[in-house]
Amino acid sequence: MRLPSPGDVRRAAVRNLEPAYFAMVMATGIISVDTRAMGLKVPSAVLLWVGIAGYAVLLVLSGWRLLGCRAETARDLGDPAKAFGFFTFVAATDLLGTRIAMDGRLGVATVFLVVGALSWLVLAYLVPWASVLRHESVKALARANGTWFVWVVGGQSVAILAATLERAGAGPRDALALFAVAVWSISMWLYLLVGVVVCFRLMLFEMDADELNPPYWVAMGANAISVVAAAKIAGMREAPAAEVVHDFALHVGVVFWGFATWVFFALLLAGWWRHVRRGVPLRYGPGMWSLVFPLGTYAAASHGLGEATGLGLVTAFGDVEVWFGLAAWVLTFCAMAVHLARAARSLTRSPG
Repeated sequence: MRLPSPGDVRRAAVRNLEPAYFAMVMATGIISVDTRAMGLKVPSAVLLWVGIAGYAVLLVLSGWRLLGCRAETARDLGDPAKAFGFFTFVAATDLLGTRIAMDGRLGVATVFLVVGALSWLVLAYLVPWASVLRHESVKALARANGTWFVWVVGGQSVAILAATLERAGAGPRDALALFAVAVWSISMWLYLLVGVVVCFRLMLFEMDADELNPPYWVAMGANAISVVAAAKIAGMREAPAAEVVHDFALHVGVVFWGFATWVFFALLLAGWWRHVRRGVPLRYGPGMWSLVFPLGTYAAASHGLGEATGLGLVTAFGDVEVWFGLAAWVLTFCAMAVHLARAARSLTRSPG
């Protein structure tokens, strides 16, 4: 019997890395965007650098896993309950790019757009085929969960960054506007598709309290980020593609914002049922970042829609929500740090 070496610990960490761990960067990026919009420049900058550091670390670990743990990667890609978590990479890339663009670094943000758009395009075909279409439809439906909404989040984050760069005058503006409108439209249809699939799963298959986990909050996040994209698109006044959909985007944004508000309270009730009525303990896991992200996205949606429509009350919702999102981020980050420290200690003490 021997204690595992540091190399063993690193390999175990890589092998068990969740595809959806980029949700940490997603959540950090959107809270950084929110605080920047509120004029909180120092917290926003700190969050940006934390997000960049987390992105770099996860990029290295994910590349290592892709090359050195191919069987585990292929298993996750073929699992309907996990595969859509790969889209967190797309969203993390484009939300960081959006935050970087807010600081005027348009060249760097453009690189993030290219990486995010290409990865979205590849995963948008690869993930559904590998995880859903290759399985019997009933088995795939039984494994559907809240992570499927990250498919929508990934697309909308691409649209947001493209629209942000168009408004900043970076690159071919007409092409960026048309691309933003197209991806936004595709993602809106995907939201409806995923919503129907997840609803059927909830109705046809029994769900216990353990299964109603934080990733279901991404249903609200996908809704809210669609509003953010709609507000960004409505602000592209000079592009022909944006002119065509300007009023429609605002109308859709208002409708989706109202639905996101309703879903927010529905999820609060679901959380109360899960943790209070059923006694499921609230423990840290990568999925907890899927709870932080919608809080930040709802704030961004409220700010963006309020600014685009002049609805001051909607903006006020966003002002309040920012603080909830920031508090949730701090608590989740601390919980992650404790969790990782305990996991490392456990691995070093376990027998080889």
